[in-house]
Amino acid sequence: MRSVKDLARAERAQLAVLLRSLTPSQWQTPSLCAGWTVRDVVAHMLSYEELSPTGLARRFARGRLRFNGANAIGLDDFGDHGPQQLIDRLDRSLEPRGLPTAFGGRIALVDGMIHQQDIRRPLGIARDIPARRLIPALDFARYAPPIGAIRRVRGLRLVATDVDWASGTGPEIRGSGEALLMSMAGRPGVLDELEGSGLATLRGRIVS
Repeated sequence: MRSVKDLARAERAQLAVLLRSLTPSQWQTPSLCAGWTVRDVVAHMLSYEELSPTGLARRFARGRLRFNGANAIGLDDFGDHGPQQLIDRLDRSLEPRGLPTAFGGRIALVDGMIHQQDIRRPLGIARDIPARRLIPALDFARYAPPIGAIRRVRGLRLVATDVDWASGTGPEIRGSGEALLMSMAGRPGVLDELEGSGLATLRGRIVS
């Protein structure tokens, strides 16, 4: 069985292939992350790779100990990086380093998968995510601190219709594993792809 770090590396390698295919206008397309373009999403992902533990602590201190604040600082630090520079950095970072290696590489896997979909969905570039990558991402996403899924899915049962995965108790929400993952990450655009008696509750938590 491949390790989670191996799965994260495969996810990043697939993202690198995608990025090399994008046109300059696609790099400037708004992503699913509010206020961020495709370029911004890639810069955000890479901004944590080369930070030492001390550097990471300093960034969070500058960001007033909030993920949003730290993310904004990282994005500003990479403000002068164009697409080719970001692709070159990604090529050097296919093996996760720094904060993304936490929890055995699960942060790298989940972060990479969600952000790849943040890019692909607005561009209309679909893909089939291998179940061997998607299932461990779903397992971890429910509890990963940066995602905030705990409050969104509390008291709900999520059931994937395309892979062998289900989690939680309570009113059900059914849909593809990818759509469930993106809903856990708070992306409202996927809600119309889901169904079940718990959907109204989830919708209220995401769009409120």
